[in-house]
Amino acid sequence: MESTWTEMFPGVRRSTIACGTQMMQMQVLLDAGSVVPAHAHPHEQVSYVLRGRLHFTIAGETRECGPGEALAIPGGVAHAVEALEETLVIDTFSPPREDLLAQDRGEARAEASPYYNLQPLQ
Repeated sequence: MESTWTEMFPGVRRSTIACGTQMMQMQVLLDAGSVVPAHAHPHEQVSYVLRGRLHFTIAGETRECGPGEALAIPGGVAHAVEALEETLVIDTFSPPREDLLAQDRGEARAEASPYYNLQPLQ
């Protein structure tokens, strides 16, 4: 796949690395201080930090992750991220995120994703 960057949120960009029938992988670059608001999606997600530091909040519990650390997020579980410094992460989803793949194909704008303009979960 060609590596192009798409803004997901202010200061958060993604680029799809590979996609199969059962999973997809993308890199995510987060500026220091950027936030991915609390949200949930049906896809399982594994996040691996290549460089930088993040606060992950999953199901109300916060954990700091740095280079070489990974965590798994079950489908349907609320999660949020705050970048403590510039951070590069590899995210793997199963099944593939069809909303993001549609953006990659130019079929949808980032703003059209149900996960783009997220409201905090209660």
